[in-house]
Amino acid sequence: MLATPALAFDGSPVNQPPIAPPGVKKTVAVPATPQDSSLTALQYAAEGGHPLAQWKLGRMYADGDGVARNDVMAFDYFQRIASHHAEDSPNAPQSAVVANAFVALGRYYLSGIPNSKVKSDPERAREMLYYAASYFGNADAQYDLARLYLKGVDATPNEVAVGLRWMGQAARKGQHLAQAQLGEMLFNGDRMRPQRARGLMFLALACEGAMPDEAWIKENYNRAVAISTEDERAMAVKYVEQWVQGRRE
Repeated sequence: MLATPALAFDGSPVNQPPIAPPGVKKTVAVPATPQDSSLTALQYAAEGGHPLAQWKLGRMYADGDGVARNDVMAFDYFQRIASHHAEDSPNAPQSAVVANAFVALGRYYLSGIPNSKVKSDPERAREMLYYAASYFGNADAQYDLARLYLKGVDATPNEVAVGLRWMGQAARKGQHLAQAQLGEMLFNGDRMRPQRARGLMFLALACEGAMPDEAWIKENYNRAVAISTEDERAMAVKYVEQWVQGRRE
């Protein structure tokens, strides 16, 4: 297997005993009886406590996919998943859905939902993201958590160290946004010593996962390549080859 990159912020995923964030209580879902023949099978399954159905409906309402967008409804479905499955094993079949629900809730708490009871609560958001990042090892949560710690120029040295550790974990799991940001930080020596070849590696990997509307990732990569040395580019190629080989093993 590919050895973990020797970065100053190297850390191991933390699978601690499940201690759900305050306010998330373990409850037993009570299957609902359909009272309206127009209820879809998906809605019925969600009301019966099936987390995958709840997740799908939550995403539909969050994205306005096939239904009118309703963030309050989406929040409610994600909250049901978190309440009923917070203590599920990270190895359980539905663990990815549960972790993603915590991430969705964390993001809602960051921004709040206008004209609703869900107000912006950064600390609550941090709790939700930390739980998904540490207990479930969710890469999106690790990336979001890293951004919270690194946000702003007034971050303390300890906050920067914690943020870099989470960013590194997310990047090594293939989260392309984390790879893009970490790559830039490494290449530019942003709040760490420069590791330009390693930065180029992460920027190159980020380009592979970039979405069509994320042209900035390729632009940042091209900019870094243009000002890098031949030796740095050659070393970056070796790092990428090691990364690819390690993912295959």
